[in-house]
Amino acid sequence: MGSFHVVPFWQVNCPPHELTAECPPFLALLNEKDRRIIGMPDSAFRVLTWEQVCRIIHENRLEAFQRRPSDLRRYKAFTFKLARQYGSVASFILQERLRWQAPLQPRGNPFQYAEDVKILWNDWPYGLDKRVVHLVVWTKFELEANQATGDLTDKARAEIDGFVTRTFRTRVPAENVVWFRNWAALKSIHAVEHFHVMMYDPDPEFVRQVTNGDVPPSAKADL
Repeated sequence: MGSFHVVPFWQVNCPPHELTAECPPFLALLNEKDRRIIGMPDSAFRVLTWEQVCRIIHENRLEAFQRRPSDLRRYKAFTFKLARQYGSVASFILQERLRWQAPLQPRGNPFQYAEDVKILWNDWPYGLDKRVVHLVVWTKFELEANQATGDLTDKARAEIDGFVTRTFRTRVPAENVVWFRNWAALKSIHAVEHFHVMMYDPDPEFVRQVTNGDVPPSAKADL
């Protein structure tokens, strides 16, 4: 019987000019889940439909959101570079994406002033149907959470839902708008408060307006 060669996970979906015999530093400390995803060919990955997105959020199975394998690889390379250049990904977010000064000082109560909130594209979105738009709402104020569970309080949930209704559901059918806030264990950026909004097939001009023409790093040609 002939033998076969198992390709190391870091060589799967790897551009030919980046192939290395040894695992690159930005992939060296991955957890088992990320190793498994990056070692999966893009052709084997299935994007999530809008119906699946809504079900995941409704059932609070947020760990089911995953990036396409090649996108996860690029994301890990990008954040590794940022951590070396800025000290942390959070510093990059504050300095370059939000252009807010630390320490953050909100002007007023949650969602009272527009200057305390900024809406941007998710820099590295999950593997979703192309009609699903994934935005992140960043806030200078904390979102009140239950200390024991880490989950949002009913008051904070109502405040966020009111903001989402005023900002998004007035322009997009309510059934085509969902939001969630990652649990602490799933957050990639801990230092700046934020939650996620997903919309199905919104008007691109509305998206441009609400994000103030934002372009995420993952969409830029030089990455």
